[in-house]
Order: sequence, then C-alpha cells, then structure tokens
Amino acid sequence: MSLSNVFNIAGSAMNAQTVRLNTTASNLANAESIGSSIGETYRARKAVFEVQPLQQDSLWPATDAEAGQGVRVGGVIESEAPLRQEYSPNHPMADENGYIYYPNVNVVEEMADMISASRSFQINADIMNTAKQMLQRTLSLGQ
Repeated sequence: MSLSNVFNIAGSAMNAQTVRLNTTASNLANAESIGSSIGETYRARKAVFEVQPLQQDSLWPATDAEAGQGVRVGGVIESEAPLRQEYSPNHPMADENGYIYYPNVNVVEEMADMISASRSFQINADIMNTAKQMLQRTLSLGQ
C-alpha cells in the first residue's frame, strides 16, 4: 500500500466524523423543541458508517492481508426510541388530549458522541500530519 493512501483513508474518516458531528449538533439544537403530535416532533438522528474500499494504486497492488479501506456515511437514520410525552393542557401546542411531545434526544449520549467524533477527527488530522512528515523525511534522504 502506498503511503499516499493514508491521506485518502484519514480524509474519508474526517468527512464521516464531520457528518456525525453535524447530526449531533442538530440533535442537541432540537433537544427541547416541542411538537403537538407524534408525527411532527423532531426525532434524534444518527449517522451510519460503512466500509469504503479505496481505489487500488497500480504501482502497489494490494494483498488480502493489507489494510487500505476508508469509511463513508451510508446514511442518516432516525431513532426509533419513544418520544417523551408530557401532560400540559394549558400549553398552546398541546394536542386535543392536553399532551405535548418532546424529541427522543438523550443529551448525555449526544455529548458523548460529540466528544467521540471530535477526538476521532483530531486523531485523523494527526495521522495526516505524521504521514506528511514521513514523506518529507523520505524526500530529504536523497539530499
């Protein structure tokens, strides 16, 4: 595997973690939004990752034992967890039974996802910097 594939792999991970961070931000922004029915209440979303095979470099044919797969976002799914229901008959958005609905966003879980996505992004940026330094040192060997 070519050292330049490291940039493709780490870049794909950084793109995927950006989508994860965006969905987490959306979930946190809507955590306390209120709906007047189950159908129109915000539902938590999660990014689903899948393996992304990289294009093989013709100079460096891959073997079965080599690593060389990136990651991509396969989709963003909505959580099936039940919504939080609260009896509040005087609320202007209450339904005919007096209930308002809150999203199924778990703020603690979202904060953990945010930290995890941020750390993963940072680690992949460090991987790219290390690969860049290795390539620079390789080029300086000929001097």
